[in-house]
Amino acid sequence: MAISSRALFDLSAEHLLFERDGLDAYQAYQLANEDAVLKPGIAFPLVQKLLRLNQMKPDTPQVEVILLSRNSGNSGLRIFNSIEHYGLEIVRAAFTNGAPPFQYIEPFGASLFLSAHAEDVRQTLDAGYAAASILPSQASASRHPELRIAFDGDAVLFSDEAERVSHSEGLDRFHESERALAQQALSGGPFRSVLLALHRIQAAFPAEQSPIRTALVTARSAPAHKRVILTLREWGVRIDEALFLGGRDKGPFLAAFGADIFFDDQRKNAESASRYVPTGHVPHGVANP
Repeated sequence: MAISSRALFDLSAEHLLFERDGLDAYQAYQLANEDAVLKPGIAFPLVQKLLRLNQMKPDTPQVEVILLSRNSGNSGLRIFNSIEHYGLEIVRAAFTNGAPPFQYIEPFGASLFLSAHAEDVRQTLDAGYAAASILPSQASASRHPELRIAFDGDAVLFSDEAERVSHSEGLDRFHESERALAQQALSGGPFRSVLLALHRIQAAFPAEQSPIRTALVTARSAPAHKRVILTLREWGVRIDEALFLGGRDKGPFLAAFGADIFFDDQRKNAESASRYVPTGHVPHGVANP
C-alpha cells in the first residue's frame, strides 16, 4: 500500500500554513520543527495493523507500506523522523516536491494508494489502480484485534455497470435488471485487486484465526443481493460479512462492525460514514463525473 504523508500523519496545521503563506513558509516551518514528532493521522492505525500482519506468520504474503509524498526530500525528513519514532516499518518513499506522485504506483508495485489530495487520487484511479481520498473522519473505536476493512459494492469492488442503470432509469428498473442478470457476474471495480490481495493473506490462516476480517456494506437489498453473492463466488474470494442495507445509513453498521476503514464511491455516503469510522472516498464511476 502507498500512502501520502497527510493520510499517515496529522499535518492539518502545516497544510493550512502552506495554503495561507505558501511553499517557502511551509518548508521553513518543517525544517525548524524537524525533530517535533507528528501526531498520528486518520490512516495511522490502519497502517499499524497492516504492518503487524508481517509478524504473525513467516510464510504469509508480506505487506509493505510505501510513503508517496509531495514534500521535498528536505522538508520530508520530519516525516521519516516521525516514522522512526513510532517504529513503523516503512523504508521506501518517493518525495516529489509538489509533482503528482501517482506515476510511482506501478514501479513500486502498490495495490492501493491512500491520500488526502483528491486530484492525486483521481489520477491514480484513471491510471487503473485502486485509490481513495482519506476524509476527515472519526477515529476508529474498534477494539478488535483483527484488521477490519469494509467496502461498498458498485463502483468500488464491482464496476458501475449496475449503478448506471439505477442512475439513468430508476430503482425499479435497477432491481428488474439485477434480477434478470443474477447469473451473470459483475465486472471488477477498482478495489477488486485489493480484495484479492487481502484474500491471499487470509488464505494463509485457518478461517477462525484470520487476522483480517472483510465486509461488504451496500445499499443493495433483495433481490439485487443475489448477483453480488454469485459474483464473489465466481471470483473465488471470501467476504466475511455482507450487509444489504436497502438504503439505510451505513454509519451505525460500520461502527458495529468495527471498521478500521471503509471505502465508498458516493461522496455523501462517504461523508456520512466518516462520522463513525475512518473513510476513504473512491471518486470512480457514474456518481463521480
